[in-house]
Amino acid sequence: MKISYNWLKQFIKTDWTSEQTSELLTDLGLEVEVVEKYQSVKGGLEGVVVGHVLTCEKHPDADRLKVTTLDIGLENPIQVVCGASNVAAGQKVPVATIGTILYDKEGGEFTIKKGKIRGQESHGMICAEDELGLGTGHDGIMVLDAELVSGTPASEVFKIVNDEVFEIGLTPNRADAMSHFGTARDLRAGMLQRGINVELITPSVSNFRVDMRTLKIDVSVEEPTLAPRYCGVTISGITVEESPTWLKDRLKAIGLTPKNNIVDVTNYVLHELGQPLHAFDAAKINGKIIVKTLPEGTKFTTLDDVERTLHKEDLMICDEKGPLCIAGVFGGKKSGVSEGTTSIFLESAYFDAVSVRKTAKRHQLNTDASFRFERGIDPTITEYALKRAALLIQEVAGGKVTSDVIEVYPKKVEDFSVLLNFSHVSKIIGQEIPKDTIKKILVSLDIKVNSVSDSGLGLTIPAYRVDVQREIDVIEEILRVYGYNNIEFSKKFNATVSNSPRTEDYKVQNVIASQLNSQGFHEMMANSLTTAAYARLSADLKEEHNVTMLNPLSSDLATMRQSLLFSGLEAISYNINRKNSDLKLFEFGKTYHKYLNGYEEHKHLTLFITGNRNKESWTNPQKTTDFFLLKGYVTAILNRLGIDKISNVPSKSDVFSEATSKVYNNEVLVEIGVVKKSILKHFGIKQDVYYADFNWDLILKIITGKIKYTEIPKYPEVRRDLALLIDQNTTYESIYTLAKQTEKVLLKEVNLFDVYEGKNLPDGKKSYALSFTIQDNTKTLTDSQIDKIMSKLQQTFETELGAALR
Repeated sequence: MKISYNWLKQFIKTDWTSEQTSELLTDLGLEVEVVEKYQSVKGGLEGVVVGHVLTCEKHPDADRLKVTTLDIGLENPIQVVCGASNVAAGQKVPVATIGTILYDKEGGEFTIKKGKIRGQESHGMICAEDELGLGTGHDGIMVLDAELVSGTPASEVFKIVNDEVFEIGLTPNRADAMSHFGTARDLRAGMLQRGINVELITPSVSNFRVDMRTLKIDVSVEEPTLAPRYCGVTISGITVEESPTWLKDRLKAIGLTPKNNIVDVTNYVLHELGQPLHAFDAAKINGKIIVKTLPEGTKFTTLDDVERTLHKEDLMICDEKGPLCIAGVFGGKKSGVSEGTTSIFLESAYFDAVSVRKTAKRHQLNTDASFRFERGIDPTITEYALKRAALLIQEVAGGKVTSDVIEVYPKKVEDFSVLLNFSHVSKIIGQEIPKDTIKKILVSLDIKVNSVSDSGLGLTIPAYRVDVQREIDVIEEILRVYGYNNIEFSKKFNATVSNSPRTEDYKVQNVIASQLNSQGFHEMMANSLTTAAYARLSADLKEEHNVTMLNPLSSDLATMRQSLLFSGLEAISYNINRKNSDLKLFEFGKTYHKYLNGYEEHKHLTLFITGNRNKESWTNPQKTTDFFLLKGYVTAILNRLGIDKISNVPSKSDVFSEATSKVYNNEVLVEIGVVKKSILKHFGIKQDVYYADFNWDLILKIITGKIKYTEIPKYPEVRRDLALLIDQNTTYESIYTLAKQTEKVLLKEVNLFDVYEGKNLPDGKKSYALSFTIQDNTKTLTDSQIDKIMSKLQQTFETELGAALR
């Protein structure tokens, strides 16, 4: 939110510097992020003065140039070469002196320097209005009033406005401060607390009167819960034209582009008082104004020329023929003010905050009006703001008020009642604040003290303070105005020691994070909100299992993630696009799922590696990461956690092109593999990405269980390797399954440790190198037993899969 300091001073007369004011506003919770200077003309015409043309002669070496001498208030006249056809002796003209910085239409700057033009010295420049940023004319130089004194700064002649603009990072709860008046109200409370007695000046509307009753437009509110208060008035005989300079400067200072005098006044009052207004062309209203909802699917074209499909709960401002405006959000194209408008119906209303927010989000509209309505505006200033705007419209556009103020306000919006206990104030703040100071602060915030007792106060909170409805809210108000910096710190420190087990989630997480950091990994944290479209990238995920937001910030943040894979790939893609392609990332996070019996969330640890293993160096040849490197990192994590008795089985996950799973007691503990190229293509990633997904919930369950001891087998295990030449479509899963079926007792583990595809192999073939671990817990295996098992395995592979030994 932008606040003009000049504008703010209309409400509070102060000689404070912008630095002092911004510091106090920040202390009050209205954090000033930056203070920017604003000038109605860029550069403020600094260095431009009034010059008197003493002589004007034709340039001896150029037909279109003239050599002039100018009095610019210095001891001696200066010489300037000018190419304007209308320059003449005796004129008063604007002169940019040497060193002056001027700006072109695009904002580019150029500096006036001493120079020679066709052999004649030139010590400045006589300017046209577009060169000074005062207009678009470039037919010739500007000729000023002959009464002006030579040397007078042009900034005084053209009344350049200099202002300072506060950029305030407004928190969503502070709806009361979303205007210059609201900010001034807070500033006054802060200044009173610091012993500076200032008055809050509000614009007067005492001159508002009905000139004639010739254009009455009735109002009917069919949805009083959605529009608790609605006011309107007609103004006739107006002239729609460009706004006066003072009004345009005010709007430009806070970043708004002036449109015409009527629209500019409504924007002015919105930012002045925080009350959104809307002006309808009265000639385009058929019959009366009706505030209601319309049937689902009704079409409506808004001011931006976009046809929108209305929801049945969208509150609309209509006439007897159809919709005119989306209430509190955006106007309609057909009813807006145009150059031909001569009479208007001016609306000022208080709409339900929830209704406006839902409508704005449904139509993806974020306007200054909806921004305020959806946070809760002041229901007590609806009529006052209407009169204020009407008077301003008469000032800048002429016209007469041609109807009484029409008001529909069936049920007054009530203030809030709160009981404040003094002991609670001291307990929460940690310091006793004098009771008189508390009362003084509350009164400065427009909070009425209804009753006083030794123990506390009975308070009435104004309705516009939608964020102050409980005792704790009142205490927060007292504290922010009293000043957080004024609370003393105790010299006594208390500490408690928590006796948490070593297997507490955060402790285990820190251990593994430290290990991964030492191995060159960087931790990442991704948003749990993502797009629903990611569920379509893998058969493992189902769109019906998506947990969707009722009120999403955007379509890209509408769903809780079912997998950590896609947010990791987003990060990888982002880095690769910025020439950082050698990555090792890990993330602890949760996934969210919706099932028929309710919702579930599961915690995961994911690892990502891609690109080269090490940074480029002349001492180390480049080597890309691979599946086995990632598998080594995974094994190191499991070893660090003391998790053994893990079996390797083929992974069935659809996100991998090649993968394996580590299983503990028939539960998948971690999946490791190469991400499918079709998924990588969706993120614009052209290099291989290796991904591991740990079931962190299962890990915590395993390590927090009772430690069980089993006797180490007395008899050795034996490993035998086979290099098999198999068909391209044969999977590791089929080999694993066949091996386990062939030898169910003594075969303890099957592991794939090399895959080769390429030259020197027959077409349609690939090579798998597998290890088989064999062990008998009751005796030592003999060579004949081992050979018999391996022969049986080889025969099965040859018969069932058509495999051959390499």
